[in-house]
Amino acid sequence: MLAAERGAAANTIAAYGRDLRGAREEIGDLVTADADALASLAEAWRDLAPSSLARKSSALRQFYGFLADEGLRSDDPSTALPRPRTRRPLPRLLGHAEIGALFKLAESEAASGEGARMLALLELLYGSGLRATELVSLPLAAVPRDAPFLMITGKGGQQRMVPVSARAGAALARWLELRPKGGRWVFPSPRGGHLTRVRLFQLLRDLAGRAGLDPEKVSPHVLRHAFATHLLEGGADLRVLQTLLGHADIATTQIYTHVDAARLVALVNTRHPLGQAGQNPVPEVDHSALQP
Repeated sequence: MLAAERGAAANTIAAYGRDLRGAREEIGDLVTADADALASLAEAWRDLAPSSLARKSSALRQFYGFLADEGLRSDDPSTALPRPRTRRPLPRLLGHAEIGALFKLAESEAASGEGARMLALLELLYGSGLRATELVSLPLAAVPRDAPFLMITGKGGQQRMVPVSARAGAALARWLELRPKGGRWVFPSPRGGHLTRVRLFQLLRDLAGRAGLDPEKVSPHVLRHAFATHLLEGGADLRVLQTLLGHADIATTQIYTHVDAARLVALVNTRHPLGQAGQNPVPEVDHSALQP
């Protein structure tokens, strides 16, 4: 159902499968489990982070909704599941200097094949905001010869056009010249198929460590966050950012409005009348002139 009706991504389907199998190990057959059995999961999940507990509960609620829709159960015991209150955490960020350090090292090593690949990966993560899965599974057919954009198939099979900057295009073209011949992926794996997300993660952390950064702070998703945040700092529109990131809901994109506090403070100080004390004071209104 997730694949055929919702068009869920393979990673989403795999995550649901893990959550359902984990619950089955705790309480047995999920199809026949009652509310008391589901309530007992609160104890089994007591050490989980709130976000993990919320995800597992959501998977089970949707599972029981599916059983009801299919006529396999007449009741819905999922009301007994724990419902933690969670606050969406602010994304981890890299500053401009840290991004600069990564690129300085990557550019210095770009003469070799592996170095050219690393620079192309870095450019597309930070310069175009691709998700890790979108990047490693990028097919050669998605790279037009002359147009400065990529055709990306994101979550749920949704397609979008992603602009590629001149420098990212140059790095990508350089890698395509050095890339091993054959195969259908932009970033092929030596063992066949394409580069894995795990390997991309390892390559980035290795680069970060050699650039003098804390490897724990760097990941493909952190670079995607940096792409979004730095675009907002430069004045990008939130709706445009939503399109570039491939977010189905603008609420997902709005998380970045909370991390650009410096720009918001500067905006108030420069645009609000009270932030311009002594420059253009607000004139007082003579209310007596308004009386009949």
